[in-house]
Amino acid sequence: MEADRRTRLAPDERRAQLVALGVAYLVDKPLESLTIEYLSAQAGVSRGLLFHYFGSKKGLHGEIARTARDSMLNATAPSAELAPLDRLRDTLSRIVQFVRDHRGTFYSLVRGASSGAVDVREALEQARAVQADRLIAVFRELGTADSELLRIALRSWVAFAEEALVESALDTDMTSEQIVSFLERTARAVVASVDQGRG
Repeated sequence: MEADRRTRLAPDERRAQLVALGVAYLVDKPLESLTIEYLSAQAGVSRGLLFHYFGSKKGLHGEIARTARDSMLNATAPSAELAPLDRLRDTLSRIVQFVRDHRGTFYSLVRGASSGAVDVREALEQARAVQADRLIAVFRELGTADSELLRIALRSWVAFAEEALVESALDTDMTSEQIVSFLERTARAVVASVDQGRG
């Protein structure tokens, strides 16, 4: 194993290996506890090489957070061929499954953003924006008029859903179906309140 880690890799391959090791670390530990020393030992490379690739511990954490973000967004991408409500349920199901399959990654993204690390916070905000846009597209197809209030409401709902997922998908015995149903009801209630506000 040690020999494998020390195999000479091209720069892009080595960087990808280091980031992958960092993401794997999130399985059961928070991102903020990952150190340059730990990762260099795991990869069998010098600390200097990590500083060369990432500049600092914050730079390393930011790259890992962006990779985790992309993994989550890819895993939860909506199926374009589905009707709007089916697409909403499918996306919510994918999100719940991702959280349960990659609890450390999700938890580190959501909780890491409150640690003050700018790169981690930006990665999460970008993920929230994409998820909110996906919801907005669904509800516009269902006949809800686009508005600033709709966008504010659904961006806020995404942050609410993250907390609900931490509490329900990670810390309870609720079924995935129960969680998806709850998330769908709350998203639709938020949009309904926007529609009522126009009346």
